[in-house]
Amino acid sequence: MTPTGRSRAVLRMALAAGVVLSSCGASAGPVAPAPPPGPKPIQEAVSNQAAPVQTAPIQTVVGGIKYVGKLTQGGWLRGVAPSGTRSVTLDGAPLALAPDGTFFAAFDRDAPPSLQLAVTGADGFGLALPLTIAPRSWRIESINVAKRPGAMPDAAFRERRAAELAQIGAARAKGSDGGGWRQSMIWPAAGRISGVFGAQRIYRGEPGAYHAGVDLAAPASAPIVAPADGVVVLAAAEPFTLEGHLLIVDHGMGLASAFLHCSDLVVHLGDSVVQGQLLGHVGMTGRATGPHLHWALTWHGRRLDPQLFAPAVR
Repeated sequence: MTPTGRSRAVLRMALAAGVVLSSCGASAGPVAPAPPPGPKPIQEAVSNQAAPVQTAPIQTVVGGIKYVGKLTQGGWLRGVAPSGTRSVTLDGAPLALAPDGTFFAAFDRDAPPSLQLAVTGADGFGLALPLTIAPRSWRIESINVAKRPGAMPDAAFRERRAAELAQIGAARAKGSDGGGWRQSMIWPAAGRISGVFGAQRIYRGEPGAYHAGVDLAAPASAPIVAPADGVVVLAAAEPFTLEGHLLIVDHGMGLASAFLHCSDLVVHLGDSVVQGQLLGHVGMTGRATGPHLHWALTWHGRRLDPQLFAPAVR
C-alpha cells in the first residue's frame, strides 16, 4: 500500500470508529496561537441572574481534524484542518481558511441538532465529520394579550431608518483581517446581566422577536472595552434611532461585535483595536429606558450568544 493509501485508510478507520485522540475540559485553549496580548483589560465581577447552560469547551482530534469550541445553539467552533487541505465546508457552505489552516464556524440560536463538517484535500480526497449541536432551553414568556404593532412611522423616520440599516449592512459586509476570532473573549463592561440571549415573548401564540444579545446593566459612563482584537467597521457619531451611538468591531473570519446605546465613542471607523482597549462609554442613547450596554455577536448574519464566548459568570 502506498503512503497516501495508508494515510487514507487510517483516516477512514478513525472516522468510522469515531476516534477521539485527545480531549480536555474547560481549560482547553485555542488550537492556534493567539496574537500578542494588548493592554491589560478592565475587568470586574459580572453577576448573572439567568445564565444559559455553560458547556465546557471541547478539544478534539478526529481523522486529522482538530477543533475546540462550544457545540451548542449560539455557540462556536475553531479548528485546524489537516495539512494539504483544499477546502472546508459546514453543511455545504465554504468556510474561510487562514494561511495556517485554521478556520472558524458558529451556530445561531435555532441551529439544527446535527451539522456536517467536511474537509477536502488537494488530491480530492474528502473527510466528513458529523457535529452534534446541543439544544438550549430559552427563556420564553407567554403573554395572554395580542401582539400590537407599533405606531406607523412617518416618512422621515422610514427614510432615516433605511439609511441606518444600509450603513449596518455595509459595515457587516466589509470584513477584515482582524485576529480576534482566535482569542478567548473578555467581557466588554462590568455590570449585572439584565437581559439574556434568546429570550422571547409569545403573544397569544404569536412569537415576538427574540433578544439577540446580552444586556449589561452598567452605570452611565462606565468604560466599554474591546472583548477581542478587531477593526472598527462602523462608529455612529450621530445616534441611530434605535441603537443610539452604535459601534461594530469586526474580529475577522466573519465574526463581529456590536455595542449599542453608548454615550460616546473614543474610536473611529477603520481603527484597529486590541483586546481590553477602551472603545467608549455606557449610555442610554437610542431606544433605551436606562443606562446599559447591549453586546451582540454575529457570524455571517447568524446571531450568537456572547455568554458562550466570554468567561462563565459565577
